[in-house]
Amino acid sequence: MSRNNIWAHLAIALVLVLVAAFAGQIAKWRRHWTPVKQSSSSQETSAGSDESEEINSDDQRDDRKAEVLVRFRAGITQDAIEKIAQKLNDEIEDRIEAIDGLEVIEDENGKDAESLVAQYRALPEVEYAEANSEIKLDHEDSGRKHVHADDELFFRQWGLFNSGQNGGRAGADISAMRAWAVTTGSDKTVVAVLDSGVDYTHPDLTNNIWTRPPIIKAYQDDDLTSDGPIDDVHGFNLVEDNGDPMDDNGHGTHCAGIIGAEGGNGLGVAGVNWNVKIMPLKFMDENGSGTTKDAIEAINYVIDRKRAGVNVRIISASWGSTIKSRALEDVIRKAGEEGILFVAAAGNSSSDNDRAPHYPASYDLGNVISVAAVNRNDQLASFSNYGAKSVQVAAPGEEILSTWLEHDFRELKGTSMATPFVSGVAALILSQNPNLPVSDLRAKLLKSVDPIPSLKGKVSSGGRINAAKAVGAE
Repeated sequence: MSRNNIWAHLAIALVLVLVAAFAGQIAKWRRHWTPVKQSSSSQETSAGSDESEEINSDDQRDDRKAEVLVRFRAGITQDAIEKIAQKLNDEIEDRIEAIDGLEVIEDENGKDAESLVAQYRALPEVEYAEANSEIKLDHEDSGRKHVHADDELFFRQWGLFNSGQNGGRAGADISAMRAWAVTTGSDKTVVAVLDSGVDYTHPDLTNNIWTRPPIIKAYQDDDLTSDGPIDDVHGFNLVEDNGDPMDDNGHGTHCAGIIGAEGGNGLGVAGVNWNVKIMPLKFMDENGSGTTKDAIEAINYVIDRKRAGVNVRIISASWGSTIKSRALEDVIRKAGEEGILFVAAAGNSSSDNDRAPHYPASYDLGNVISVAAVNRNDQLASFSNYGAKSVQVAAPGEEILSTWLEHDFRELKGTSMATPFVSGVAALILSQNPNLPVSDLRAKLLKSVDPIPSLKGKVSSGGRINAAKAVGAE
């Protein structure tokens, strides 16, 4: 027998062992898990459909002072910036450290956001000024029953392994099991999840949550009203400006589970990575509402931690808006310069992003990947945005089972769910090659696809992500 045949047989044997291991774990799930009781008889028992999960930008809320994001031109000193704000009787609320000259300025004179923007745009010292737009998370219930861990959960995860279950097409998945024969990830790789936070106590997530090493100093927020360092043990909460990113919405926990729910532990579901570190960044509140400023500050936090020595290489962003923010674009570009890949949801409006851009997915930056969604039959999901030029790749995004609040599990749909599949595959690649430059990481992902007829002319790669190809298992 040739050496190549020997290696091929060994690889097949290893995959069969993994399949057997999962079958054994499923038998244990019923014995080891007690479903969480509902807190009251009136609590929701249906799973959410995330068809409208992307963030939409609205006018700034009336119950707070107007805020603007202002970037001053190169050469304008901080002292000069402060004098300008004082002269206009405005207050500098925050400074975005990662971007020179980018300030968050709050009105103290009763002006609305539009007037405040116009005031700063008129100044020769200003490069650009824009409103701190409100962003929301729209969440709908589909009426689908909650799924608890005493179900055969792994084999409900068609995005990882599609045997044709529930009317799907066998093989319409990311070939996760073949990839796992090569690597199940690394706890040296950190993925930042910018969302509604993460339930870091969830039994299927807790071992894969990032914890700040003692050698790295606590985060010093740039908020000028801050009392000092933030005790960012597991991440950062931009909503309450503290170090507790606990999820109170559910969306972020679901996305985190797709990336890195612990595999092979006899509980619940498996993530694309069995081993990885999830860094929770909470910038949306319990109602799924946040601001552009907080999204920018979350990315600024990731950049700061990367510079401090944390190996955070990926930002997973399952949100978006039709409003283009130059400040948000600037900070994402800066993240790329720091070696950080930015994976973003294409949106759920069934529209062409080439004609009607959806941000941040539509930013034409070398570190951004825009992700569409496919169903269990490898068809472009009916809700998914697309774009022959501006959307790069697709991933499973319908009936996706993952972790949820109160140690539960739930099925959602949306490009929000497709995005963490791609983030997870990127983390698998980095487990093999931790020093891979962000440009090479992006290129490798876009080459690691299965060509899908329904995606021709819809995404630039023409395909759905394939984890096995990404790690050299195919």
